[in-house]
Amino acid sequence: MASSSATLSPSIPLQLCSWKSEKALVMKPRLAGNGKRKGKGMRISCQATTAPADDRVPDMGKRQLLNLILLGTLSLPTAGMVVPYASFFVPPGSGGAGGGTIAKDAFGNDVIADEWLKTHGPGDRTLTQGLKGDPTYLVVEKDKTLATYGINAVCTHLGCVVPWNAAENKFICPCHGSQYNEQGRVVRGPAPLSLALAHADVDIDTGKVVFVPWVETDFRTGDAPWWA
Repeated sequence: MASSSATLSPSIPLQLCSWKSEKALVMKPRLAGNGKRKGKGMRISCQATTAPADDRVPDMGKRQLLNLILLGTLSLPTAGMVVPYASFFVPPGSGGAGGGTIAKDAFGNDVIADEWLKTHGPGDRTLTQGLKGDPTYLVVEKDKTLATYGINAVCTHLGCVVPWNAAENKFICPCHGSQYNEQGRVVRGPAPLSLALAHADVDIDTGKVVFVPWVETDFRTGDAPWWA
């Protein structure tokens, strides 16, 4: 036990004072040899004390309860952020029959075959949103009907979107000059493969265009589909 002394005014009453180091100061009046209090001051006697450990550290039950409360508090806002973030990576568009995807126009609207043909003439190739959200051309045949296939616009060289060049009657990639014929078959490199295909079906009940994965032989080359 450590002690120290100091002199204070006699007007200070007997009291207990504490500080950050958890030492308690007990002030006692300084008495003269004859038992009378001196008039000049008082002596302070400092006595160290420590609070019981049980008063500062919660028991195991309390700590588990606090942990559960903290976990619940953090989980709710975290879930609120994760769900919309994860949904960002889900390809847009509702599914169609047979695992297909309804085609979307540039404004995100479902493509209805009859309405589409009213504004797109023979030989037209216009981009829509297809399987997995990939840009996919809808093809209008010379007899003013929709082709039964769609052409994926992603170049097989480095993934650029290949535009349709009506004057050249070809798909010509602006990145490295790869060229594809009107059906998407590669006719000039550096692209190593033809553009991928998808079935373009028309739903009988709704009249909407539905893209369905193409897993059969590539009719342009006679080979198995490299994208399947």
